[in-house]
Amino acid sequence: MSIMENNQNYHEQENKKNILLMREVLATLPPFCKRFFRGIENQTSARTRLAYAYDIRLFFEFLHETNGVYRKIDIVDFPLSIMDEIGKEDIEEYMEYLSLYVRDGQEITNNERGKARKLAALRSFYNYYFCSELIKSNPASLVPMPKLHEKEIIRLDPNEVAILLDQVEDGAKLTENQLRFHKKTRIRDLALLTLLLGTGIRVSECVGLNLEDVDFNNMGIKVRRKGGYEDVVYFGEEVEDALLSYIEQRKHIIPNSGHENALFLSLQNRRITVRAVENLVKKYASLVTGLKKITPHKLRSTYGTALYQETGDIYLVADVLGHKDVNTTRKHYAAMKDANKRKAAKTIRLRED
Repeated sequence: MSIMENNQNYHEQENKKNILLMREVLATLPPFCKRFFRGIENQTSARTRLAYAYDIRLFFEFLHETNGVYRKIDIVDFPLSIMDEIGKEDIEEYMEYLSLYVRDGQEITNNERGKARKLAALRSFYNYYFCSELIKSNPASLVPMPKLHEKEIIRLDPNEVAILLDQVEDGAKLTENQLRFHKKTRIRDLALLTLLLGTGIRVSECVGLNLEDVDFNNMGIKVRRKGGYEDVVYFGEEVEDALLSYIEQRKHIIPNSGHENALFLSLQNRRITVRAVENLVKKYASLVTGLKKITPHKLRSTYGTALYQETGDIYLVADVLGHKDVNTTRKHYAAMKDANKRKAAKTIRLRED
């Protein structure tokens, strides 16, 4: 690993990985697609462009498989004129196709949100060429977005949070094999879950933390938000205690080259990954009888819910969670109005005592 790679932080490495993956996907798409991705580069992240590329490739694969004319042409040889040959009905058929299709022998389904994301990518794709006056029609804009139904927020109740953290701390229900690893990871796991539950940061923000990002003087951590901007999130005493215990243990670990600055390390002494955090949350949650199906994002929802219930300030919740648009927060946490309804029921008195 080069010195330059050593000095790259987690987010720079992820960005580099997505750029390289993007180039691989572009090589499987018609050459005219490159113009679109260059055109949106300054307004989007590498991760967003990669997701768009996968979705657009899926659309071309659908055309290649289902259309007699396009089946005779390799996808990389599709001309730009193909976009004017596609009508609204073709895109509606594609949306129906997304409900269930087979890839590499595996059945794949898309719910309303999956379809909405793929149609949004196609709309952006068509809109770029239409506004650039490179095509004459924009059929993607004529296809309505799928109606999205509100999802129930899955979150932990306060007693469930306590039970989960107790399980992480004592490992009472772990197998003998799991207990051997638990002795090495208990302090780290407790710090990691306490941090997620006590700040509401995203799992990607958590694994991207470096040692120097933790400021105990001001009780804050510096995180890289979606969109690439930096933000400071503050934490309380419980998080402070858990982090101090872990960092004391962390001092006695020799990280692998290139991972010296990472806050949370794996058993291989490398920066812990998003997948590893997802797995450890799943492991501990599965040991608690009757506990809901929990992911790191559900821990974020738990924090956001508790903060909203405590303050009733949706703007504060949006700011702390790093939502650029308060409507995003309102959409997720408006369900918390049930608590306010209960409060209203106790407010109105029909007769004086």
